[in-house]
Amino acid sequence: MEQVSLPPLSRVTISGGTHGNEMTGVYMVREMQKQKADQAGSLSITTVLSNPRAVDACRRYIATDLNRCFTNTLLSTPLTDSTPYELRRAQELNAQLGPKGSPEAVDLLCDLHNTTSNMGLCLIFYNLDWITLHIFKYIQSKVTSVPVRAIQVNSPISESYSLESVGKHGLTIEVGPQPCGVVRADIFNIVKEAVDLTIEWLRGFNSGLTFEGGEVEAYNWFKTVDYPRDPTTNEMTAAIHPQLQDKDFELLRPGDPMFLSFSGETVKYEGEELYPFFINECAYYEKKIAFHLAKKVTVTFPSVTVKSD
Repeated sequence: MEQVSLPPLSRVTISGGTHGNEMTGVYMVREMQKQKADQAGSLSITTVLSNPRAVDACRRYIATDLNRCFTNTLLSTPLTDSTPYELRRAQELNAQLGPKGSPEAVDLLCDLHNTTSNMGLCLIFYNLDWITLHIFKYIQSKVTSVPVRAIQVNSPISESYSLESVGKHGLTIEVGPQPCGVVRADIFNIVKEAVDLTIEWLRGFNSGLTFEGGEVEAYNWFKTVDYPRDPTTNEMTAAIHPQLQDKDFELLRPGDPMFLSFSGETVKYEGEELYPFFINECAYYEKKIAFHLAKKVTVTFPSVTVKSD
């Protein structure tokens, strides 16, 4: 593919605490704030604690999930006395970092998350554009302590509901396993390395370096699987099978154990071969999600360099 010239990326925001009990992002932002915003050279880096009330309460959210509040429809909903705190906060963040889809939006928004699932280091994108693909490729080439994977959620930008969609380019850094309300040094250090490498890539790009294109593998979200439930009470009747637990991104084949019922029976997977992720994620119990399934795809992208004035 040919080389593509793209505008410089001068305004970058690192956010954490979108979910108030995912502690790596909270402490990463606090640490970066202690060191003050970095305005040197071609890059202006700001930090945001996205959901301060939830952080103070060490809860995922106060009234509703902030990371589901950034669709165009919700961002344009008139505020009233009964508007949930998180929706009000989403509109504040959109005004501060966006508006979403506008020329005024920050060039890159990087939102930091933790999962209780055994997913290593994942970069989650709504749209795998050339900038975010290059950042992913760069991080993947440098990080050796854990697997580094890309997850793509196909959705029009107007319907993209999470915070990073407010930026011109956006990515979520998702690292686990880490329990809610807990910070682990190894997980913190993985996220710090990913953030540092993102900033390093941005500085290189803005300085005029050419980054070679190529191919990467990505996991394309396909569908969601719920736990088995009692048809009368809708209560769960099974848990993730021990042979599936912690096997995120390992191919799930027909006949593989999927759930183990509380009465002792194994429920086997039926369907095409797919890759499970977010297996037994704590926060997804309320959403009735046992895990997601993805198809693995290969994405090709061109070399990029900064557009000269």
